[in-house]
Amino acid sequence: MAGTFSRNGWIVWLTFAIGLLLSVSPLPQFMEILRPLWLALLLAFWALYLPHKIGMVTAFLLGLAEDVLYGTLLGQNALILTLITFLVLSLQQRLRMFPMWQQSLVLLVIFGLAQLVQLWLSALTGNRQPTLALVLPALVSALLWPWVSFGLRGLRRRYKIN
Repeated sequence: MAGTFSRNGWIVWLTFAIGLLLSVSPLPQFMEILRPLWLALLLAFWALYLPHKIGMVTAFLLGLAEDVLYGTLLGQNALILTLITFLVLSLQQRLRMFPMWQQSLVLLVIFGLAQLVQLWLSALTGNRQPTLALVLPALVSALLWPWVSFGLRGLRRRYKIN
């Protein structure tokens, strides 16, 4: 099992690199407010299905990379992604048993809490954002969860990542 992951573990990191690229890719101005939380979606999936390999340290490091890419306060996104991963790992046993629509609802709450922490940190640093607009990425991410989960499960099965 460990040899399989070490041989195909690069696929997990490739998905994280794609998630980082998607999170900073340019979008039209009217769609910018609806940008999904790509890295949070990917971290939630891999923490849900590979909790022994992907954890809070990975989330913190990816959050630091996202902070550097966004040019935000160093540690802001790292804190948020670590919080998301902690909540997913805490609920991991239950989440895996839920049907897809319930997983989406639980992730909507988790992503919504993360967005509230983002709003709180933005208020502390003086960069206020519109409050209602901050909830939309969590909603879009929760709606995208079934497709992201289905695609990554197929990738996981094809390359036998355990």
